[in-house]
Amino acid sequence: MNSRSGPLAVVAAAVLWGTAGTVGTLAAAGSVSLAAARLVLGGALLGALALVRQRRASGGNVPIRRSLRSLIFGAAAVAAYQLCFFAAVGRTGVAIGTVVAIGSGPVFTGLLSWIAGRERPSGRWALATAAAVAGCAVLVTGGRGTGGVDAGGVALALLGGLLYAFYTVVAARAIGGGMESGTVMGVMFGGAAVLMLPVLALTGPGWLARPGGLLTALYLGCATTGLAYLLYGRGLRTTPVATAATLALAEPAVAALLGVVALREHLSLVSWAGLVLLALGLVVVALPAGTRPPGTPAPETPKAPARGRH
Repeated sequence: MNSRSGPLAVVAAAVLWGTAGTVGTLAAAGSVSLAAARLVLGGALLGALALVRQRRASGGNVPIRRSLRSLIFGAAAVAAYQLCFFAAVGRTGVAIGTVVAIGSGPVFTGLLSWIAGRERPSGRWALATAAAVAGCAVLVTGGRGTGGVDAGGVALALLGGLLYAFYTVVAARAIGGGMESGTVMGVMFGGAAVLMLPVLALTGPGWLARPGGLLTALYLGCATTGLAYLLYGRGLRTTPVATAATLALAEPAVAALLGVVALREHLSLVSWAGLVLLALGLVVVALPAGTRPPGTPAPETPKAPARGRH
């Protein structure tokens, strides 16, 4: 995979994530049970694919042994993120919980990546990410005020953003260390699936017995988790982890557009402005290093110093 296709793979993953909310409305299930089923099915698929890949590969166990401890912590973070996110949404509401959890993810990812010593985020990344996060906030909230927001819910959402950043950085480090991206995602999400099995059992999986519920869960597990994280892992091979986390903000944009098209939801002018700002931020952060955003004048070529006549 070349460096230009990496961001495309990340955005493709975010597009799949963005369909989850619309498709999830087709299942008569609670949000926590739906998320648990999605992670169990998707994690089982990723884990099975990784197991098959490792059995076919020769000498591929050394990178796994070297990264196994961090991947186990990553698996716990994947499962804990789901619980923190839905607990936050339950206390703050969908809009604020989503903005804080998803919006803080790229910021935490950039900081963790810097602390880990892998890459220092550039000034362009910081500006583009700030614009994208601001656009995401305006898009989701519609510019409405946030007075009276539950502080504990916001803290849970921030913890969710930190957990997302942690497992993203863990995955990027393992891939950078020579481990195959599909195997990395298989180990992390396969482990998370095991951890989420009790949650699925406790939240009532009876809705899976209905054809509509089962088909919805299969799509959410296979497409928005299995395929999406395979694409995300492929993108992390060539895309800086901080950049990938920012590009993942395409998810709420896709969800909002699907809501308008499929669910006949209405977006205010302020929300449309937020969508445009978010899109501009993603375009800027996706540009390869050294590439100028459209409309930016080229820097002047320094002139050679004039030489006097002798």
